[in-house]
Amino acid sequence: MKMVLLGVGSTYFTKGIVESLIKRGGSGWELRMVDIDDKCLDIALNLGYKLVEHYKSDMKIKGSVDRLSELSGADVVVSTIGVGGRKAWEQDVFMFRQFNIYQSTGDTFGAGGLSRAMRTIPVLLEIAADMEKLCPDALFVNFTNPMSANCWALNKYSKIKTVGLCYGVTAIQHNLADLIGVPFEETWSKAVGVNHFTWITDFMHEGKNAWGLVKEAAEKSGNKYMHGQYTWELFETFGAYPAVGDGHICEFMPLMQAKGAYYGKTFGVDGGHDFEKYARYWDEVCAEMEAQAYGHKPLEVLPETETANTFRDEDLFIDVVMAAASNGKPVERTINLPNNGVVSNLPKEAIIEVTALVNNAGFHPYNYGELPVGLNAILQRVIASHELTVEVSVSGDRNMVIQALLADSVAINRETAVKITDCILETHKKYLPHFN
Repeated sequence: MKMVLLGVGSTYFTKGIVESLIKRGGSGWELRMVDIDDKCLDIALNLGYKLVEHYKSDMKIKGSVDRLSELSGADVVVSTIGVGGRKAWEQDVFMFRQFNIYQSTGDTFGAGGLSRAMRTIPVLLEIAADMEKLCPDALFVNFTNPMSANCWALNKYSKIKTVGLCYGVTAIQHNLADLIGVPFEETWSKAVGVNHFTWITDFMHEGKNAWGLVKEAAEKSGNKYMHGQYTWELFETFGAYPAVGDGHICEFMPLMQAKGAYYGKTFGVDGGHDFEKYARYWDEVCAEMEAQAYGHKPLEVLPETETANTFRDEDLFIDVVMAAASNGKPVERTINLPNNGVVSNLPKEAIIEVTALVNNAGFHPYNYGELPVGLNAILQRVIASHELTVEVSVSGDRNMVIQALLADSVAINRETAVKITDCILETHKKYLPHFN
C-alpha cells in the first residue's frame, strides 16, 4: 500500500500519522511525503526515519517537494496542506479585527473561513487533477480546512473519491461519556451537521437515551459549560448537542464575533480562546518537531500501554484507512461526504458530517430522514454559504466575494463588504492570482 502525505509541515498531524501507521497499519506500507517547503520536508523525513528505526518497522519512507513524482500509483492520498502556512492562517484572524470581527480559529466559516477557502480550493483542485492522471483510483482523505467547502469543491469539480475526516465529534462523545461516568465503549452516538457545527442527535448508554444523565451530571458537577456556555444553551434549546464547542460554533454566528459580544468578552482575546496564545503554541510544536528530528531532543513516542478512553485523531484516521482501503476491521466514524439523500430536507449536493459505517465496500452513512425544522433552518443557512464559498473560490470573481460576506452577515452593508474584500485580496494576493 502506498500513501502520499501532502503538507508534511503540518504541526498537528504528520508525526502522529507516521507513528499510527507504523503501530496500527500493519506491514508493507510505503509512505511518500510531500511539502513545497524543503525544510519542513526534511524535518518530517527525519522524524519518520527515527520512528521507523525506533519501532523496527519495515515501512519505507521517501519524500519530495514535487507531488507529481510521488502521486503515481498511490492507493491513499492525504491532505493536511495549509496554503500560506501558519502565517497566512494568523492573518485570517488578525486582519479582520479592524472590522470588529473577532474569531477564535478563523479557518472554517465567516471571514476567516472564506479567506482560507479562496486560497485553498484552487490548490486542492490542482492536486485532484494530478490524481486523475496519476492515481485515479486512490482514496483522497482531506483534513484541510475549511473542510466542508473543500470537500464540496472536490466532489463537484473532480472525479476522485474523496472523504473528509475530523475527529472533533469523537472527542465530544468521549467527553460526554466521561461526564456521566461510564466507559466510552458502553455509549453510542449518532451525529449530523457540517464540520465544526455537527449536532449529536442521539446519545445512548446501554441502549437507553442518556441525555437525562448528561443534564443531571452536568448540573451536579458544575460542568455545564465544559464546551462553552453557548454550546450548552444550544443543547437546551434544540435538544441535540452541538460539536465541537464554542471555539468553532460561535464562528458560525456572526453576532457573537463583535468586541464584547461573547457574554461580555471578546472571542480570540479574552473570551476563553486566546488566539495569540493558540498560535504561539503551534510555533512551539513546530520547534519541538525540529528538535526531535535533528536529535537535539530525544524522540518522543507513544506509551506502550494506553488507557481505554485514550484516542488520537491520527489513530482514528488509520483505522478508517485500514477499513476502507485495506480490508481492515469495519469501524463507525463521523465522516464528511455529499448528503445524497441521507438527510431528506437538506440539499443532496451539500457536504455533511455524519455518522457512518466504514468498510472495504466504502462509506455508508446512516440515514436520518427529515431533520427537525429548527436544526434544518440553521444548517440550510450554513450550507448555502458553503456553496457560495466554493463558487467564489473557483471563479475568482471579486464581486462574488462581496456577495459571500453579505450573505454570511459578516458585513452589514456593501461598503464594509468591499473594504473586507479588498483587505483579503491585498493581504493574500500572492496566493490569489486568479482573482480579478
